[in-house]
Amino acid sequence: GCDKFCAFCVVPFTRGPEYSRSTKSIIEESRSLLERGSKEIVLLGQNVNAYNYKDEKNIIYNISKLIDEVSKLDNIKRIRYTTSHPNNMDQELIKLHGSNEKLMPFLHLPVQSGSNDILKKMNRKYTVEEYKSIIDSLKLHKPDIEISSDFIIGFPDESEKDFQLTLDLIDYVKFKQSYSFIYSERPGTKASTINDETPKEEKKLRLKILQEKLEKIQLEFNRSFCNKNIANVLIENQSQSNPDYYFGRSIYLQPVYVKAKNLSVGDAMPIGIQTCNHKSLYGTIAN
Repeated sequence: GCDKFCAFCVVPFTRGPEYSRSTKSIIEESRSLLERGSKEIVLLGQNVNAYNYKDEKNIIYNISKLIDEVSKLDNIKRIRYTTSHPNNMDQELIKLHGSNEKLMPFLHLPVQSGSNDILKKMNRKYTVEEYKSIIDSLKLHKPDIEISSDFIIGFPDESEKDFQLTLDLIDYVKFKQSYSFIYSERPGTKASTINDETPKEEKKLRLKILQEKLEKIQLEFNRSFCNKNIANVLIENQSQSNPDYYFGRSIYLQPVYVKAKNLSVGDAMPIGIQTCNHKSLYGTIAN
């Protein structure tokens, strides 16, 4: 569930309030997965970094303590968590990115807009300056961390200036992956009552401009790996159509296609990257 009540979102109405599973049940499920061969645990929640659970001994577990507990389990190689809300990125969690080696240096942190006026109308409850401060602090404690995000384009009353501010934020953060969409009205939400006068064609143009900028950043990032070895690509499966290829992911969640024989799901190894596009990397086992 969710307690945030963003103006564009129906989740609080359809899924109810936030609820945190017991820490014990999460640890037991994680241990069971690892015993059956899993190597990576992804903690999932609508606002996963709002996790808060008090056990029978009155010990309170937040998302940072939960990640630390999961990282102690045998055979675990990677931990991720998604999706996070900027308002729940406290200093304890930010610092954890610099101290827990099992926690991957990649964070999905939706911002939605680079305009304070639009963020206020969205009821996001943070400012662009506060979002930038979170990113700066993450980079301070984990210099190699990379960020992905969500963007809503054409929210009611979004001006050309508001849109330009979003582009400016992209230039500042350099998001390495993203999800971006034109605003879509959800009946029953606060945003559905706002008069929307921006033409659909203008929204489509803004989305095209934004996506082209994001794709350029992603391509430049992926190209920086070409003719280099990437440490610790985790193999997830073997291609059904072409058994000579395996699929895995880098620490930055980049899809990596590996030409090799006799790999096993769960292997983690350096891969020599030869080519790429803005979405994926292609290579072979590094010498």
